[in-house]
Amino acid sequence: MKEGIHPEYREVVFQDMSNDFKFITRSTIQTRETIEFEGATYPLIKIEVSSESHPFYTGKHKIVDTAGRVDKFRKKFGSVGSKTSVAE
Repeated sequence: MKEGIHPEYREVVFQDMSNDFKFITRSTIQTRETIEFEGATYPLIKIEVSSESHPFYTGKHKIVDTAGRVDKFRKKFGSVGSKTSVAE
């Protein structure tokens, strides 16, 4: 491999923002944030969905909406024809 052309491959903490689940993996992704996790400092990547919150893995239907798109749609069109409900 050529020297100096490959990105740094290091351990990174990914944090699921919907349920505060954190896990360590290796990645080349760049970030400015860091976090103390298991006694060490790691770069932090915030994600919205992981295996701990995804409906396929949890078996629970849940609408993840951080931008308010579902509420905006329901205000505009109402609940006519809606077959989904928001899980609490």
